[in-house]
Amino acid sequence: MAGPDHITGIKVSTNAAQHFVDSYYLALDKHRETLASFYIPQATMCGDKRLLSISFNGNQLPNGPALQKMFEDQIPQSHHEVQCYDCHVVNPNYVADGAEAWPAKTGKNMTILVAVSGYVKYGNTKEAKTRGFSESFLLVPNPVAAASKQRLKNVKEWLIQTQNFRIVV
Repeated sequence: MAGPDHITGIKVSTNAAQHFVDSYYLALDKHRETLASFYIPQATMCGDKRLLSISFNGNQLPNGPALQKMFEDQIPQSHHEVQCYDCHVVNPNYVADGAEAWPAKTGKNMTILVAVSGYVKYGNTKEAKTRGFSESFLLVPNPVAAASKQRLKNVKEWLIQTQNFRIVV
């Protein structure tokens, strides 16, 4: 199966990354109750191998709901300031389980690497320090959105399959 042409891949991945970064960091700071919805379902597996991988400052988390619970219960209120992000098509021929492939010209059969860096402040006190962060994500097409073949209201087109967050000095 042929992937999208180069220009389509750039346009789709750039638009997906921009929308993802804007909505994900807003959710981290103001709508933590929605965080689990950004991740592939736990049931998405490849044989016996788990596809979802989340690392938060060296701590492994099993799934999106666990990350959401950690942010709701353990992490003080946060304010993220994204300084820059970049994206790259990793696999131009990815098809979500349970979905038919989109036509190659749509560019929706791919995985996207998104690298983000910026500053984060945890807590609302004067003593709270602003720290640098670096984060990377592998986004995959949402199987629900892909199976429908049309844009669904309140359904994310791209979900997190892999995430690695680090506080930097």
